[in-house]
Amino acid sequence: MTQDWDAGRLDSDLHGVAFDTLAVRAGQHRSPEGEHSDPLFFTSSYVFRSAADAAARFAGEVPGNVYSRYTNPTVRSFEERIAALEGAEQAVGTASGMSAILAMVMSLCSAGDHVLVSRSVFGATVTLFEKYFKRFGIQVDYVPLIDLGAWERAFRPTTKLLFVESPSNPLVELVDIAALAELAHAHGALLAVDNCFCTPVLQKPLALGADIVIHSATKFIDGQGRCLGGVVAGKAELMKEVVGFLRTAGPTMSPFNAWVFLKGLETLRLRMDAHCASSQVLAQWLEQQPGVEKVYYAGLPNHPQHALAKRQQSGFGAVLSFEVKGGKEGAWRFIDATRLISITANLGDSKTTITHPSSTTHGRLSPEDRAAAGIRDSLIRVAVGLEDVRDLQADLARGLAAL
Repeated sequence: MTQDWDAGRLDSDLHGVAFDTLAVRAGQHRSPEGEHSDPLFFTSSYVFRSAADAAARFAGEVPGNVYSRYTNPTVRSFEERIAALEGAEQAVGTASGMSAILAMVMSLCSAGDHVLVSRSVFGATVTLFEKYFKRFGIQVDYVPLIDLGAWERAFRPTTKLLFVESPSNPLVELVDIAALAELAHAHGALLAVDNCFCTPVLQKPLALGADIVIHSATKFIDGQGRCLGGVVAGKAELMKEVVGFLRTAGPTMSPFNAWVFLKGLETLRLRMDAHCASSQVLAQWLEQQPGVEKVYYAGLPNHPQHALAKRQQSGFGAVLSFEVKGGKEGAWRFIDATRLISITANLGDSKTTITHPSSTTHGRLSPEDRAAAGIRDSLIRVAVGLEDVRDLQADLARGLAAL
């Protein structure tokens, strides 16, 4: 924790303290008013002590706030806290999870660079790479997430970056992060891991060898579906480039959203533990239901990467998917029959959500691309919230009855 020129006394040195303490205390900056809760700084600009002070801060010669597009005490508190939880040298807050990916690629890649992307990523991520990054001369290829041999064969001399979701959306596939990081570094490339589904509670990609961690803070970091935000975290040398892009282009995190995320981090482990416990119960129950053809959840012993999940994660997460009989028509009947669970494409909420990926989150992909990613019309995704698991099971039973 660093102490700014305008910060009051901080309670303690947080070096070496446990995760749960960092989630509550890291990055806290007090004003001279001495507030106990994290303060919310609503201001667009800052007053300088003198013309010389203004010039020095704009030039980066002395620390301090300049303009809230890229320096705000509340946003900085959130960045320092999430960096501490991920074990990163620096984290950078962005306006959304998608803008975090945008900032990372625009900061670290140039025309002619080659990027390898997992085939198992969020639909909007594919659109961002296909429709926009390719337009500016970045070359993109897609690789099956779990196939390390395919990753090896896909490298080019110009490969600069590998980008994966692990676990993936919506099939919760995993990649061996340590092995993929070793492969990337052997070819002089960076590995970026979207850690949205696990959060730093369940998985630490940087400790496994990844160079960059991406988050949609909109999801579990907030935890209650209130605000949009994103995170890019990693070595300070890399984050310096990301900050430079955000300073100029402006897709930065708002102070209010950062304040909400700070509050979310304080309860993150408690929530993730509860999410995981309920998800395990529902996945095991769904697996036994006659209307369900297949369940995708790494906590099930028959999941092909169950052993890997146990090795590189401390829990199996809150998202599960399953296929039902009857194709798209059956999936829609199932979803429409629920009464408690929210029909929405968001996830990471205290309220359980249900969606049909092939017509929502991945609806902009071509049928061929959806097939390549394993997203069938019969697939349903559930992001398990914090309700009583017995009520959730009863609601899913309504869906099964509709089949």
